[in-house]
Amino acid sequence: MDSYDIACPALRLCEAEDAYDVPPGSQPRPQLADLGHDIARTCAVRRYSRRTAEAYIHWARRFVMHHGGRHPLDLPPQAAADFLTHLALRDQVAASTQNQALQALLFLYDAVLQRPLPSDAVRPVRAKRLQRLPIVLTREQVAAFFNHVHGQVRLAAWLQYGSGLRLMEVLRLRVKEVDLVRRMVLVRNGKGGKDRMVPLAQRLVEPLREHLRGRWKQHRADLEAGRGAVHLPGAMARRDPRAASNWAWQYIFASDRFSRDPDDGVCKRHHLDEGHLASSYRAAFRAAGILVPASSHTLRHCFATHLLERGQDLRSIQELLGHSDITTTMIYTHVSTRGPGGVASPADDLIG
Repeated sequence: MDSYDIACPALRLCEAEDAYDVPPGSQPRPQLADLGHDIARTCAVRRYSRRTAEAYIHWARRFVMHHGGRHPLDLPPQAAADFLTHLALRDQVAASTQNQALQALLFLYDAVLQRPLPSDAVRPVRAKRLQRLPIVLTREQVAAFFNHVHGQVRLAAWLQYGSGLRLMEVLRLRVKEVDLVRRMVLVRNGKGGKDRMVPLAQRLVEPLREHLRGRWKQHRADLEAGRGAVHLPGAMARRDPRAASNWAWQYIFASDRFSRDPDDGVCKRHHLDEGHLASSYRAAFRAAGILVPASSHTLRHCFATHLLERGQDLRSIQELLGHSDITTTMIYTHVSTRGPGGVASPADDLIG
């Protein structure tokens, strides 16, 4: 089954008395079996990421199956609220998950089906996201973690901690985006589609240079074997087909295996799998005796918090992290030893 196809043999169209009325002269009614493709196409037109499209298709499938395989246009407006209420009460999903499902349904009805849901139909089920404090490790704990990671995983972890990169930002780095002379890293198409520049730690220059020498040899061997192509973003593959085999476009952290590009079906060398990196991190945290539920994103939290503790201003940290709102960055003041965590308790002043 195509990854964009939400159809299922068990799905059947049926008419509901309170279904949406189709205005005369409107576009033809989309078939249920084509909804997945329609969502993917609409996401592509709006330049949404592939992951966003997959998430929207996933929630459309869940929504259809929850209502017995009925077409979304055959359901009353409150059907969306019923589904979201089920997610919250029965499945007990997180607030962020509930809101993602809501956005997927709003997109489905508004952008794909062109029958926007009434605002009062979904307003009561918009979840309030709880403000959780990030998990931050001490410098000693971070050092202990690095004693248990090696090879490409170690370099990727150093970039997350040393430059504040997200996991996928590290994995998607290409050779041309790391400047070893100026010690800068260009993050392309980060969260929200934004580019930004971040510093590269001096201690990473030589290990990265050595790693790139090995990648260059691997790439030359791929070219000699008639391969060596890499996935290109957007229309780059059409504008300059030769760029796919260009060294500058190769992923820094490449997979040991070739995989099929979903855009053109050609076997290419993709970047490391995020699951492999995440599991390697978890094993290293356990081996270092770190008991808190640390993850790959914890290294990014440590980057921001440790900078703040060194006296770096919040505005600079906001730009380095790529946050749109300074209030998002301010969360680190609550876990920094220069913020509430650094305030001495009055109990320490008592005698006896």
